[in-house]
Amino acid sequence: MASVLVYSGDESVTVTAQAAKRLLERGDGDAALLYLALLRHHGTVQPRSLAGELRWERLRIEEAEKTLRELGLLAPAAAEVPPAPADDRPAYQRADVADRLEKSADFRSLTAEVERKLGKRLTTPDIGILLGLNDYLGLPADVIYLLVCHCAERVQRRYGEGRRPGMKQIEKEGYAWARMGIDTQAEAAAYLKRYAERQGMLPRYMYALQLGDRMPAPSEEKYLAAWQEMGFSPEAVALAYDKTVLKCHELKWAYCNGILKRWHEAGLHTPEEIQAGDRPAGSRQTAPPAKETEGVAWMKKYIEQRNKGV
Repeated sequence: MASVLVYSGDESVTVTAQAAKRLLERGDGDAALLYLALLRHHGTVQPRSLAGELRWERLRIEEAEKTLRELGLLAPAAAEVPPAPADDRPAYQRADVADRLEKSADFRSLTAEVERKLGKRLTTPDIGILLGLNDYLGLPADVIYLLVCHCAERVQRRYGEGRRPGMKQIEKEGYAWARMGIDTQAEAAAYLKRYAERQGMLPRYMYALQLGDRMPAPSEEKYLAAWQEMGFSPEAVALAYDKTVLKCHELKWAYCNGILKRWHEAGLHTPEEIQAGDRPAGSRQTAPPAKETEGVAWMKKYIEQRNKGV
């Protein structure tokens, strides 16, 4: 009997009888297509990285991925979102970009707004990054636009008027938002509000460290953000600064961070808790309260001056 298949001569893909039986019994065409695509890549890529190749929305590929896991044809998921833009993320081609721009009014509008915000014409790879944020990570167009605005404002604040973020920067921040579960306008607005509040506090932390009015460097800002997340006020950081200078004779960020991490693990966060609880081993609990340190006095003076508008 003559074959009814057309053989192209390309590299073959082998499906085991057991896998074929499971797929046929389930009757899920999307799961079968995704499984074939994964086999074609020898199982070395994440399922969602094939969104561009299959031209599927994220929800569709996630449903197919879920089915394959239920059938025991995929290993358990290691994480919901890749930790960073990876080499196996979708490689959107010109045809993919053109197809999305033609079929999606929302995506066309997003692309136009991002071009206006960044003040430049986006290239095909640039639009491919937007498509990846929308298609692969599943971020809605309105959330992506808020993300772009956030990146633009952050770069402008740090480097001055006229500076704009690169698309790789925006992509990296998009992955961070996805890891935090920021995928609705309400969640993005709440995050941006918290971010603005933290940024507004930075001058007080810099003053507590006696670093003047300058903006923190990116590496310094990471420390300050971590200390805020732990729940330390500028006054508490001033205590850690005093201990650091006493030991190191200058500000050593890593040493200061070690002090604050130790206090955090001990549940000491306010100046009162720290002064009462951070005593040498064997000291008596009835000892008089510690004398107000130079750092705390410095912070109190600073706050009084701010309140008076000095």
